[in-house]
Amino acid sequence: MTSKKLRIVPLGGLGEIGRNMTLIEYGENIIVIDCGIMFPESHMLGVDLVIPNTEYLIENKNIVRGIILTHGHEDHIGALPYVLGDVPAPMYATGLTRGLIEVKLEEAGLLQSADINTVEPGDRINIGPFRLEFFHVSHSIPGAIGIAIDTPLGLIVHTGEYKFDYTPVDGQLTDFQRLADYGGRGVLCLLADSTNAEKPGYTQSEQIVSETFDRVFSRAPGRILVSTFASNISRVQQVIDTALRHGRRIGVVGRSMVNNFKMARQLGYIQISDADVIPREKLDHLPPEEVAIVCTGSQGEPFSALVRMSNRDHRWVTIHDGDTVILSATPIPGNEELVHATLNNLYRQGATVIYHQLEPVHVSGHAGREELKMMLGLTQPKYFIPVQGEYRHLVLHGELGREMGIPKDNIFVIESGQVVEFDEDGAHLAEQVAGNYVFVDGLGIGDVGQIVLRDRQHLARDGFFIVVVTVDYETGDLVHEPEVVSRGFVFMRDADALVERTKNRVVEILSNGGGNPEALNAKLRADLSRFLYNETRRRPMILPVVLEV
Repeated sequence: MTSKKLRIVPLGGLGEIGRNMTLIEYGENIIVIDCGIMFPESHMLGVDLVIPNTEYLIENKNIVRGIILTHGHEDHIGALPYVLGDVPAPMYATGLTRGLIEVKLEEAGLLQSADINTVEPGDRINIGPFRLEFFHVSHSIPGAIGIAIDTPLGLIVHTGEYKFDYTPVDGQLTDFQRLADYGGRGVLCLLADSTNAEKPGYTQSEQIVSETFDRVFSRAPGRILVSTFASNISRVQQVIDTALRHGRRIGVVGRSMVNNFKMARQLGYIQISDADVIPREKLDHLPPEEVAIVCTGSQGEPFSALVRMSNRDHRWVTIHDGDTVILSATPIPGNEELVHATLNNLYRQGATVIYHQLEPVHVSGHAGREELKMMLGLTQPKYFIPVQGEYRHLVLHGELGREMGIPKDNIFVIESGQVVEFDEDGAHLAEQVAGNYVFVDGLGIGDVGQIVLRDRQHLARDGFFIVVVTVDYETGDLVHEPEVVSRGFVFMRDADALVERTKNRVVEILSNGGGNPEALNAKLRADLSRFLYNETRRRPMILPVVLEV
C-alpha cells in the first residue's frame, strides 16, 4: 500500500478554449500533457498570445520527467518556446507533431538544446512511476493521440482532442478497441475533451470537406485560394488532391504554411510532386484556371497572407475578379471581427468568397454530444474531469457524465489552477495553484498584466490628456504657461477654447499652493479629471508632469 498522493494539476485549458496544459503528479514526479497558447480576446489590447502560468511548474521543475504533446495544433504546442527555457524537460510526440515542434523551436533558436522523442500509437514507455500507452484518435490533424497513464493508484485516460470519424482523411479511426480495453481494466479517472459539449449528435466527417472542395473546384472559373491553419496538414492534402483532380497546380503562401508544408513533405505527410508546386513569383502570371493556392489567414491575423491579399498588400498575389477564396476554418472565439473584416475586403476586391456559413468547407475536429457519451461508455471511469473547453462546455460535459451513470460527487467540473487529489480513500479538491493568464506582448512575457490592460482599454476609450507645468523649486510658483497635449481625446486645433480653460484651471490650482511635486501631481490629476468630465462628459487618462527649476 502506498501513502503517496496522485494529483491532477490543470494549468490551462479548463474554462477557456486553448492554453492546454495539465500536470500529472505522483510523489517526486511530474509529467506534463500539452503546452499550448490561447489567442488573445478582443479586450486584450496589444497582446500577441496568452500562455499558461507556469509558476507551479517552475517551482517543481526538478521533478518534471517529461512533456507529452497530444498533437501539433498551436493550442497544444505553441507555448513550448516560452516554457522550455525554464523547464527543459524531454518531450514525446508523434512524427508530424515532432516536425511541427521542430519548426517552431528552430524559429525560436531552441532546437539544438531540445530533447524530442518520437512515439507512435501503440507504443508503451515508462517515465518515473508512470507507464504510458499511446492510442490513436481521429482529429483534424494527422498524428493525434490520447494517453493512458498507469499510475500506482490506478489508470488515468486523457483523450486528447478527438472525434469518432468513420471516414477520416488518413483512414485511421479512433481506437475504439483500446478504449474499450481500458474500460474493461478499470479507469480511475477520465480527462476528456469538452469543446463540442453543447453540439447535439455527431460531428461530421472530414470527407464532407473533400466533397465540398470538389463542387467548388468544378465550378470556379479563375484561381482558387484556400485559407486554413498552417498546422492543418490533412486539410492541405485535401486541397492538393482536389486541385490535381481538376487540373490545377498548387502554390503555397504564408511563412508558417511554407515552413510546415516543407516539413510535412519531407516526412511524407504531404504527397505532391515538385512539378505540381508553383513557385510563388509565378502565382500572379499563370492562367487562373490552372492555379490553386493554399495560404494562412483563416483567423484574420493582421500580417497573414490572406489578410494582406485582401488589403492589396501582398508581394506575390493580388486578388482579381473571378478568384474564388475559401476560408476552410471557423473563427476562434474572439477572432470574429478580424475574420469578418477580411471577408468584407475580399468581397470588395471582387472575389467569390466561401466560408462555413455558406457551405461545409470546414468541419470540427471535436466530438459532439453523442460521441462524448460514447467515450464515457467505452471507458466507464470511476471519476471524471471534463477538460479543454469554456466553463459552460465543462458543465454540460459533466451533466453528460451524470446521465451515463457517474455519481455527481465523482465528477469534478473545475477551472485552470484547481488541483484534484487522489489517495486510497478516493478523490477530492485540493489547493488552488496559479492558473491565471500570462500575456506575451512582443518580447515581453508576463510583464503585461490586468492593470496594463485596463490602462490600454482606458486609453482606447477616452484617450489621454497631458499637462506639463514648470514651477519654481523654492517658491512653487508657476514659471511658464502650462502646456497641454492630447491624443485620442479631442482634436487640438478644434479645441482651443477647452485648452485655454484647462490652462486657466491649472493656474487656479497652482495659485492655491501645491506642495511637493508628488502632492501637486495627485492634485492636478484629481482636479483636472473632474474639470474635464464636467466640460466634456469624458474621462481621459490624466498625466500631469511637474518640472521644478
